[in-house]
Amino acid sequence: MPLPCLSCLLFYIMVRVILLSFSPGGFSWWTILCVMTGSIVGVSLGLLCCIYVSTLHENDLWFSNIKEVEREISFRTECGLYYSYYKQMLKAPSIQQGLYELIHDNTTESKRTINILQRMNIYQEVFLSILYRILHIQTYLEPIYFYIYTVFALQTVYVIALFITSWLLSDSWLAGALSGVWYILNRVDTTRVEFTISLRENWSIPFFALQVAAITCYLRPQLKPIHQRVVLWLVFVSTFCFCLTWQFNQFVLLVQALIIFTLDCLDFFTVVSLYLMQVLSLLLVWLLQFCNSMILGSLVLSFIVSALFIKHFQTGLKMGGFVIRVGKLALHTLLVLTLTFTINYSAKKILQLKSDEHIFKFIKAKFGLGATRDFDASLYLCEEAFGLLPLDTFERLAGTVLLYPYLCTLSVLFILLLLVALSNLSTNGSGQACREREDRTFRMRPDVAYNILHTVFFGLLAFSTMRMKYLWTGHMCAFAAFGVCGKEVWSLYLRVLHCNTRTMMRLIRYSVPIVILAFLYYKFWPRLMEEISELREFYDPDTMELMEWIRLKTPKRAVFAGSMQLLAGIKLCTGRVLTNHPHYEDQALRERTRQVYQIYARQSAEEVHKELGSVGADYIVLEDSICYERRHSRGCRLRDLLDLANGHIMDGPGENEPDLISASHPRFCEAIKTDMPPYSTLFTRVFKNKTFHVYKLKKLKKKKQS
Repeated sequence: MPLPCLSCLLFYIMVRVILLSFSPGGFSWWTILCVMTGSIVGVSLGLLCCIYVSTLHENDLWFSNIKEVEREISFRTECGLYYSYYKQMLKAPSIQQGLYELIHDNTTESKRTINILQRMNIYQEVFLSILYRILHIQTYLEPIYFYIYTVFALQTVYVIALFITSWLLSDSWLAGALSGVWYILNRVDTTRVEFTISLRENWSIPFFALQVAAITCYLRPQLKPIHQRVVLWLVFVSTFCFCLTWQFNQFVLLVQALIIFTLDCLDFFTVVSLYLMQVLSLLLVWLLQFCNSMILGSLVLSFIVSALFIKHFQTGLKMGGFVIRVGKLALHTLLVLTLTFTINYSAKKILQLKSDEHIFKFIKAKFGLGATRDFDASLYLCEEAFGLLPLDTFERLAGTVLLYPYLCTLSVLFILLLLVALSNLSTNGSGQACREREDRTFRMRPDVAYNILHTVFFGLLAFSTMRMKYLWTGHMCAFAAFGVCGKEVWSLYLRVLHCNTRTMMRLIRYSVPIVILAFLYYKFWPRLMEEISELREFYDPDTMELMEWIRLKTPKRAVFAGSMQLLAGIKLCTGRVLTNHPHYEDQALRERTRQVYQIYARQSAEEVHKELGSVGADYIVLEDSICYERRHSRGCRLRDLLDLANGHIMDGPGENEPDLISASHPRFCEAIKTDMPPYSTLFTRVFKNKTFHVYKLKKLKKKKQS
């Protein structure tokens, strides 16, 4: 597939850089043999991971034997929305017509024409659909398989990227093998690709891992200028692919920019080029997304511009004694942050940007910076994926012997990083200081320093928001493997034991990972075999019945209102027009979603009919699982969030805030089932099963409406 092939090309170039950096004076047969062996092991582990998740997906759903509509229903929530555009492109008479329909889309949001390529990150679906057309593989590979196999193939890229990172850090391909094995064994915490195939993170995180590998290679000491240019190009390509495939790229790149800024301030390296690669990638994506204002108004662009601007004018930042340098750094940081927020605030005012304000409301509420009844922020706060990282995560990571070497490596090297940072700040920026730095007892390579702060920063992000753990746990495998196979940690331990000899170092570096790999094979191989032999089958007859009814009994231009998750499936399976959908990064859509969701609030039939009519709805789909929800606790059920936003007292026993009042109307989703006036006057039930109730809006005469 095209994206994995590009990544394999990057892997080949990276291996060439590894080979040249390990043997600058020429190639020995032993070095060539080691690099060849490591390359074969890395690719094999990547392919093994791809086959593993593909087998799990097949066995969990019996995907090859279920109907096409059942396959499409298995793309839950926003996954179905993204896949629908791939399907739409394939159904178009031509590529040009398909692109035109995406740019002038009037089925995703009723009564609106929007540019899907501008609003959403779906270039991967467009690219795959075009490739599927021109490869002439339709006779032996179904479109849906071409799609899912590409996503699973990206897991090969991910494992290879982790393999390269740990290999570069430790100078041992055994570290790469250990990181790949850990990634596969900790699948529950490293990926969820087998059941959320179309999620943007499953497309983008493999490229982010490639970017981290490229940065690690770029920061290697004594790398030749020509190799630096090649690797910098790899950084740009991987960063661009990452940004193009995920709408939350700006927040991830902001964390990475903060890491680079911190290491620059602490005098580990000065790399303006990494900032520029981030900026160029974002600007190129901005152009491809038809000048999406959310990118220009991102914090990361404001931060990078501020950091480069202040650094250019604040000369002598790295001169002077310890106290003077700390004071300069404090002032420098304050100036950069002040300018960042000033530029960002001005940009958002000029661009009238409100697309991402719900994210900042969520962050504000999450960290207790004020209670909120904001409906959008509460939707995030009440989802488990956006809560704190559960403690049972660490139990699982400890069970695969990943957590212990990770913590040992992190604690030792983080202390060493602090010592080196203090030492750097204690010297001025003269040539004499640089020579003194080379003669120190404790030193740290720039690539090691970057990966330490990378795992710390993204670890903190994972602790705060569980969904972000997938950015951390993969790198955690590579970092722990580096600790087991690298020289840095073992040399410190052996110095303490007064036995730091070359022979002892080699013995430990090679024997310990082999012992761990043997233990993991003995303990987990039978479990893996048992897991992939367990067979299940997709079963959702109620949803399937609903989709078939909509497809056969409603007009093709009928407009449906309901929950975001269900509507995404309706668009994929039936092609009907929607009132709202799960891609939440638009203020007008969020307001519309609150309008539609009044079907689960305490509102009058007339008010709900008016709200639904204003967005052009012909049918509403009510779900008992939402109307009578028990999954969340009181205060987090969807009906509770709507009651709070409307100023109404919540259902059930429990405390209510004093300013809330009792609603004057019953809950709409319950009352409409009585089929009594005024509900029967305004709505007609046209479909019902155990899970869903579909009502058609009656068109009132203009005189009556007025």
